[in-house]
Amino acid sequence: MDTRAQEIRAEDINPRFNWGRALPALGIMGVDFEERVDYRRLHRYRLSRVKQALEKSDLGALLVFDVNNIRYVTSTKIGEWERDKLSRWALLTRTGEPILWDFGSAAVHHKLYTPWLAPENCKAGLIGLRGTVNPSFGLMKRHAEEIASLIKEAGVADMPIGVDIIEPPMMFELQKAGLNVQDGQQVMLEAREIKSADEIALLNRAAAMVDGAYHLIHEQLKPGIRENDIVANVNQFLYQHGSDDVEAINAISGERCNPHPHNFTDRIIRPGDQAFFDIIHSFNGYRTCYYRTFGVGSATGSQHDAYTQAREWMDAAIGAVKPGVSTDVVARVLPRAEDFGFENELAAFGLQFAHGLGLGLHERPIISRLNSLENPLELQAGMVFAMETYCPASDGISAARIEEEVVVTDYGTEILTKFPAQTLFVANKY
Repeated sequence: MDTRAQEIRAEDINPRFNWGRALPALGIMGVDFEERVDYRRLHRYRLSRVKQALEKSDLGALLVFDVNNIRYVTSTKIGEWERDKLSRWALLTRTGEPILWDFGSAAVHHKLYTPWLAPENCKAGLIGLRGTVNPSFGLMKRHAEEIASLIKEAGVADMPIGVDIIEPPMMFELQKAGLNVQDGQQVMLEAREIKSADEIALLNRAAAMVDGAYHLIHEQLKPGIRENDIVANVNQFLYQHGSDDVEAINAISGERCNPHPHNFTDRIIRPGDQAFFDIIHSFNGYRTCYYRTFGVGSATGSQHDAYTQAREWMDAAIGAVKPGVSTDVVARVLPRAEDFGFENELAAFGLQFAHGLGLGLHERPIISRLNSLENPLELQAGMVFAMETYCPASDGISAARIEEEVVVTDYGTEILTKFPAQTLFVANKY
């Protein structure tokens, strides 16, 4: 194992913010006539952020199975099929460079096409595909002993090892191999809190693609089309424009709006429906979470009222966001669960809140009345999160849902989500 860790250089952890200019929505081609996203700079930034967070912790190493953490540390990705398989993992010690165990021939591919990783650190590995290969066969034992040996070689065997997510049998094998397993997810989340200019550009590009998807929706949203038709058409649009994963599209209309079911069906759209959508996809790994609400053909007074209230809550919450402000201040601006028909904050969670965006759909900060009042986090320039509001209408079936993606700047905020949302948008108005 190469224990010669590269130093954390100032230029590598510099996020390169330029708040004096508009946030770019760059093309996806490589060109020689302007600077766009520099992916090798992005890799150095992310890896240096993890090294910095690891040094600040009491851990000797990080062992990550979460695909978002693997990508953050190694800048590798082999496809969405492996997101829930726990079939890949990476190790980073305080004294070394990333070591990646990947699925079969993917390890050979990395040796050829990922020169930022040492070839000897690209290994084939398998711990059993969530128990499909019985742990009694010994794959987990073999890899746990290999990991323990590498950690010993790195000189950090007397320190805890941080793990993000793991299968219980693998954790037991690591413990049998003499490792003190502790929580590593908090260290990774700390590393991922502040987005660099390259990350923000990727998030902005992903949001720009959804801007276009919502224009498509407003054209197609008319009586006779079904929720799942809209979902299919938006999937096609996003993949054609370069999405690498359309994770989910919520499509909710009519009487399904209240309460919010967080899904889509084959319900047919009818005149006068209120309909809202959430588009969750990623561009080069960086995700969106972007709700918009429409009236179909027309809208009632109660539907307009619900939307106006949801917008007021949204604007008040975004108005409270500034660097140095703690998240409890923002959370207090959001309505209480009882204010919009829920018995407690746990039952209402996810309707009036904000969640960090990056390689993961839910990063730091999480801002809600459930957690932030007693466990606040200080907002910093470079944080990016999605702010969500929801308001049921007085008719008992309709509801308004709005979501804006917010960048914390040194002066306040910038909004990445551009499709019109200040007032209720009525599609194909009669």
